[in-house]
Amino acid sequence: MLSDPSSRPQVPGLVLTGGGARAAYQAGVLKGLSQLLPQLANPFRVIVGTSAGAVSAAVIATHAHRWHAAVAEIERVWAGFHVDQVFEVGAWPMLKAGLHWVTSLASGGWLVDPPQSLLSNRPLRQLLQHSIAWQGLQRGLARGDLDALALCASGYSSGKSVAYFAADAGVEEWTRRQHLGRRAALNLDHLMASLAVPLLFPPQQLEGEFHGDGAMRQLAPLSPAAHLGATRLLIIGVRSRQEREVVPVQAAPPGPAQLLGYALDNLFMDQVYADQQQMQRVNLLVRHVPQAVPGARHVDTLLMQPSQDPAAIAQRHISCLPRSLRAFLRVGGARGARGARLASYLMFEAPYTQELIALGYQDALARGPELVAFLTGADLGEEDGAQTQQRGETDAVGERGEDHAG
Repeated sequence: MLSDPSSRPQVPGLVLTGGGARAAYQAGVLKGLSQLLPQLANPFRVIVGTSAGAVSAAVIATHAHRWHAAVAEIERVWAGFHVDQVFEVGAWPMLKAGLHWVTSLASGGWLVDPPQSLLSNRPLRQLLQHSIAWQGLQRGLARGDLDALALCASGYSSGKSVAYFAADAGVEEWTRRQHLGRRAALNLDHLMASLAVPLLFPPQQLEGEFHGDGAMRQLAPLSPAAHLGATRLLIIGVRSRQEREVVPVQAAPPGPAQLLGYALDNLFMDQVYADQQQMQRVNLLVRHVPQAVPGARHVDTLLMQPSQDPAAIAQRHISCLPRSLRAFLRVGGARGARGARLASYLMFEAPYTQELIALGYQDALARGPELVAFLTGADLGEEDGAQTQQRGETDAVGERGEDHAG
């Protein structure tokens, strides 16, 4: 254990959070980084992805030897997205799903089994099956293009957050109270498990247990990257700290769809904030009183978040959604602007994703010197850390107690 972080090698890591269609913002930030670091090969030794963020994480890791081309491909896919590439939204599939729910509820589950999900993401599975060459991950690890990739999922039976990872042979599995790290031959099933948003998409079976979205049980979302050896983490989130209410005054109570939008906010980002705040305190102890936290390590982080509210952006593009999906929002009590929050996670449509990509790109360039210094190994002193903390945009974090023991 080292109390002085500047005295140890810096291992940069990338953490991509979940966020449905909002993850297009991450593609924009990565585009900006590619431009800011034109001569640098893959700048991330450790890559961790959850839910929608797991898709970009997998693409980058499987093409780590050609990082700039991988980022360009991620941007191309996000810029040309349509909802029907992600889940079935035709009138008949939506009607069939609704009838299934009604019949199951009316019969108490006797006539037909309860449906696994509201929506079918079979189109997304087909898209990813042809887009990700998993053999490239093993080649990249063998060549030393990266150290580790982890895709996070949640076990429905165990109630544990599981980081399935591929890494050098020297990286050990870990078991903590609420999360596990398990070595695996990563494939499409692991990615689909991480993407399985509860209720919206069907669960995926892995090793005999059904798994869902990795954000569900992530009480320490930064921990997998630290366990895999990262000492400096760039986190790209999808929720703005300056988020405003799209509807300041409501004449009616929120409907199910509106509540689901708030639930997704909590699912994808709130734990990241909580983990950072707790970790920051441990970082201070590691630096000043290392004997107080035996086994803990110092890990710096820089958090990128949208400078504009994605829900407000989605509100401008709701008319782009297929008619059947707009009907789904209305039935769920989220008409018009009230459906913007949920729509911001489901709006896999080019006009919306392109605006988020542009926003991420602009935000990355605006913080260019900070990002370059962070990723190229600049020394982050206590004074710099205090200044970034005051901005509320960057937090220095360390591993937390038992959950983050190195």
